[in-house]
Amino acid sequence: MNGPAVDTRSELALEADARGIRDVLERYQEHGWTDGLPVVPVSESIVDEFLATSPLDPDEVLFATPHLNRELTVRYAAINAALAGCRPEYFPVVVAAWKGIAQEPNPRKGIWQSTTGTAPFTVVNGPVRERLDINSRGNIFGSGHRANATIGRAIRLALINVFGLRPHQLDQATQATPAKYTAVIAENQEQSPWPSLHTEYGFAEDDDVVTSFVIRSVMHIEARHTQEAEQLALDFTDSITRTGAFIHEYTNALLVLSPEHAQVFAGAGWDKDGLRRFIFEHAYRTREDLSRVGKDAISHHARWRLAAGHPDAIADTAQGTQTPDRVPALAAPDSVQVVVAGANNAGVSAVVEVFGLNPRLRPSSYSAVEYRTS
Repeated sequence: MNGPAVDTRSELALEADARGIRDVLERYQEHGWTDGLPVVPVSESIVDEFLATSPLDPDEVLFATPHLNRELTVRYAAINAALAGCRPEYFPVVVAAWKGIAQEPNPRKGIWQSTTGTAPFTVVNGPVRERLDINSRGNIFGSGHRANATIGRAIRLALINVFGLRPHQLDQATQATPAKYTAVIAENQEQSPWPSLHTEYGFAEDDDVVTSFVIRSVMHIEARHTQEAEQLALDFTDSITRTGAFIHEYTNALLVLSPEHAQVFAGAGWDKDGLRRFIFEHAYRTREDLSRVGKDAISHHARWRLAAGHPDAIADTAQGTQTPDRVPALAAPDSVQVVVAGANNAGVSAVVEVFGLNPRLRPSSYSAVEYRTS
């Protein structure tokens, strides 16, 4: 048989290496150290490479759940980032994401053990997007970019391995969301007509900042039919105010606009605040709408929506206003956050449904990315 010469010894060595790696992966799987997909083998020297990128002490606690008596240290975060397939230079972004999560009110109280099935969601801003190739332009919620895939996965693996949030055990999600594997995007700052998300917190455009959300789902909005800003905004508003979103008294949303949709609004003279105000003013359902689906009151104890005839039902806030039959979905304009991300090739955007038990000025938290300088 003609063909290139084969170095049999090299082939045997590669086979031995491959089988050894598979044996390690199977051992990791047996220990439950994965999210169901194979992880990357880790050694102490590899973890040290990750720790060397952060100015924080390896024993510093990033996140804790007092009711479980468990803490995530910088070292544990590094181990799980390595397992996830991160490169060491991704680690400062992972740490910033954890710092954002630690500011959120519900994760530390056990929301990620609940039947709701929420997930962490991370938006990255600043030059770090380009340095690490964090995808902001096309297929942003899909596969293909290592940084997006592994930074989010590092968070999920730590939730599993440090906090024990494994399905059918401490994680009791009824159905959950694919975002529980990973959910990281970058803002497409270059093709946005507006200042970037992180500048709303007082940062400069060239600062590296991570914004953390706790989300229920990502809703695809196909809106190629109009170039009218008001029509487009009403389409988004209708998606935000679906009756399924009325779980608590109010809902929250992150509007992820494609550059094409953002330009429709900017071309009509709208800024982000104007878009938020318009959505807030139009984001309501009638009392009759909610009555039909059994959500015309709230629970006295849990504040969840339920039928007015339920024994635990009390009147919602709207009942005490001059327009009791007009039930708002949002507590304030800032209940809707706006970012621009995706390819500039179609009128396709997304509504990310953000979890929240109580009204907040802004339904997210943020943290600057910190680097070791020496």
